Amino acid sequence: MKLRKSLSIFLFALLSALTFSSCSYNTIIEKQEAVEAQWAQVENVYQRRADLIPNLVETVKGYATHEQETYTAVIEARAKATSMNFSADDLTEENMAKFQAAQNQLSGALSRLMVVQENYPELKANENFRDLAQQLESTENRIATERKKFNEVAQEYNTYIRKFPTNLVAMIFSFAQKPYFKATEGADKAPQVKF
Repeated sequence: MKLRKSLSIFLFALLSALTFSSCSYNTIIEKQEAVEAQWAQVENVYQRRADLIPNLVETVKGYATHEQETYTAVIEARAKATSMNFSADDLTEENMAKFQAAQNQLSGALSRLMVVQENYPELKANENFRDLAQQLESTENRIATERKKFNEVAQEYNTYIRKFPTNLVAMIFSFAQKPYFKATEGADKAPQVKF
């Protein structure tokens, strides 16, 4: 009788543990998929920016032929930024830092390209340039939004896999934390405006 009762308790505990771990595992998978989907959206908006750049460069080139160094910097930065592709499974602090560095380099080159238009009033008046510049500005806003969403989804996933007892399931199945987008170094200092 005692053996039967002990066996029943053991089987109940085993069944409960399996049910719990199954639920936790499935929830981890759902949250991991959300991180991967959001990462794909981040890459999507960065790709949109990369697709706009050649048109913007060509439009500016038509007006400012002697700004070759700026064009070259933009084209090289775009090539480097678009070559940095990795899946959400490969998101590590190191890979995220490399990705951000390439994107920051492209942002800097684009800033220099936009300064060129200040020297050419007829370029500012060009309808194609204005449209492209507006699309680029809109894309930069989308990038910021999608990066924020990625950080939120990654935080939800990271928090979930670190909570007890889900952390045991995460440890057994080797679910690792996802890194976050971080501010660019020096972003904490306000830019100086001089006249």
